[in-house]
This record gives sequence, structure tokens and C-alpha cells, in this order.
Amino acid sequence: MTTRDQLSSAFNQLLQPERFKDYGPNGLQVEGKAEVRKIVSGVTASSALIDAAIERGADAIFVHHGLFWRGQDGRVTGWMKQRLQKLLAHDINVYAYHLPLDAHPTLGNNAQLGKLLGFTPLENGEFGRFGEQELGWLGCTSFTDMPSLMHHLNLKLNRHIAGVDTARNAIKKVAWCTGGAQGYFEAAIAAGADVYITGEISEPQAHYAREMGVSYIACGHHASERYGASAVAAHVAQQLGLAHEFVDIDNPA
Repeated sequence: MTTRDQLSSAFNQLLQPERFKDYGPNGLQVEGKAEVRKIVSGVTASSALIDAAIERGADAIFVHHGLFWRGQDGRVTGWMKQRLQKLLAHDINVYAYHLPLDAHPTLGNNAQLGKLLGFTPLENGEFGRFGEQELGWLGCTSFTDMPSLMHHLNLKLNRHIAGVDTARNAIKKVAWCTGGAQGYFEAAIAAGADVYITGEISEPQAHYAREMGVSYIACGHHASERYGASAVAAHVAQQLGLAHEFVDIDNPA
């Protein structure tokens, strides 16, 4: 058992949210019971994840996508009312970390996705960084062509992925940034990537890929971000002697 404040401190020390300019509040978003014995982690603080946490007797939920975002309406109605009603009725704490969870060098979404896909450091022995707040990662892959790389991602992520295959040369350097990071594509090209992997693709990126000769893979927003929350929550739970369970709520995105 640990306290809510001790858990907050452990997450904040690990993820250092003060370093990031983000789209919403990082840290404790909903205050629940003061004593915590079990954490349920997931990608998004959806009603389905909250139900799963209640069913499993969790005292805290740890997610990447929390309840509150910049520019939100602010009224507690509809889906927001339903989620908060469940959380408050069962006195469950909600911790959410967005960009800090993407960026952690070993446990974050990008680090964990790169580990899952077997990407390796550059010639200098380190992974490169690029893009705003250096959230994008750059490394090497043993897959030298798009068909084999896409097949590898299909198997590892267990989903059909979309790709724009325009690589003019054999693939050596791969760049990636989880979630909705299609806006980082030009920075990935400037960093020297032969292929860029992220969660989503918008209309302009297909044209950039064809014109620049750099391939693009969209493997799904949720699919690319299933790994950081589980890794961080498991790490902190072990550190504090808490029970932990990751619940993956299916999402086609």
C-alpha cells in the first residue's frame, strides 16, 4: 500500500512533466482514495477502461490520454459526466501523462515501440532525436525494403497497417513517433530517415512521401501507443510494492 501523494511523486519524478509544453494537464487529473493498493493502466481513460478498473478493484488508473485537454468545452455533461460519475462513485484516482509518456528514454511510448520492433541505435551508438521537443526517434532497422518492414509491423502490432512505399534507396534509417505525429514527417526527412512510422496519416503526407522519396507508414494511433503506459505503471508499481494490471481496450484507430 502507498498513498496517493507518494504515487503522484513517483510518477512525476520518473516522467518530469514540467519539462514539456503539452496539450493538457499531466499528473493527477481526478482525485480518489488516499491509499492505493492496485493500479490499472491503459491507453485512454475511456468508460470501458474505467469499468475494467472498477471490476478489478483498482484504486488508481494510469493512462496516456486523460480526461482533460486544452480548448475543451469544460461542461460536465454527456460522456464526461458518465466517466466522472463512475470515478467519483468508486473513489478512483486518475493519472494521465501525455508528451512525458511519449518521451521517456526507456519506458515511454517511442522507446517501447522501438524496442518491440527491434530498431537499433545509429552508428554513434545512440538513437537520434528530431522534431518539436525532440519527441521523434531515429534509428536503424535490419529490414531493407518496405514490403518486409510492413510485414514485420503487421505481425508485431497484430493489425493491418497503411503505407506509402516511395523509398528511392534501400532502407537503412527509420524514424518514428507514436500517435498522431504526421506533422513530424518533414522533420524526419530532414533528420535523414528513409522511412517514417507513426500512428496516423493526413492527406499531405502521401504527396510529401512521393516527392521526397521517403516512405511513410501509418500503423494506428492506439496501436502505436499500447506500450508506454503499461511499462511506466509496471515500473512504478514494482518500485512501490503495488499490484498492477494493463487492460488493452480494443480500438481500430
